[in-house]
Amino acid sequence: MRTVTYGAACSLDGFITGPDESLDWLHWSDDAAAIMSKYWSTVDTILMGRKTWEISLQLGEPPIEMPKMHTYVFSRTLDHIDGKGVTLVKEDPAEFVRTLKAKPGGDICLMGGSDFARSLMAAGIVDELGVNVHPILLGSGVPFFMDAGHRISLELKESKTIDGGCVYSTYHVREAGSGKREAVSQ
Repeated sequence: MRTVTYGAACSLDGFITGPDESLDWLHWSDDAAAIMSKYWSTVDTILMGRKTWEISLQLGEPPIEMPKMHTYVFSRTLDHIDGKGVTLVKEDPAEFVRTLKAKPGGDICLMGGSDFARSLMAAGIVDELGVNVHPILLGSGVPFFMDAGHRISLELKESKTIDGGCVYSTYHVREAGSGKREAVSQ
């Protein structure tokens, strides 16, 4: 089965954008580029919500375009989307992604959008988390995580310091014996 990974760069206080959706605090380095290059070599599908899609268009940066890459944008309000290799999905995200995971293909990137990610994490669909924590406190902005309605137990796979004082870590979302994500009571 394909792996769904939710990941982003975030501040030490847990924001993926600063106030007013600012990204001027992000530190790009050869270390980060190497990590991303390795990751993207395993992925053939991108998932994003409407807000992330619209922000990428405002920045003048279309979603990642690579041969054999397909992007699904989930929205209840958009009527259509223009773009090569991009499909608008108006149906239930959890059911759509469960079906997509069961089909042959590469790994799946859940890009940006903590609100959209929350819905897939609550449904137990996210398999891994990747985070590049930057040494900055933003104070406010868009949080990396929103409440999924239950605790989600994680297992550290890798953690290392990279250029700029950033710490890159990946986590596996633990599974209970039933195949559902483990919900730890509070």
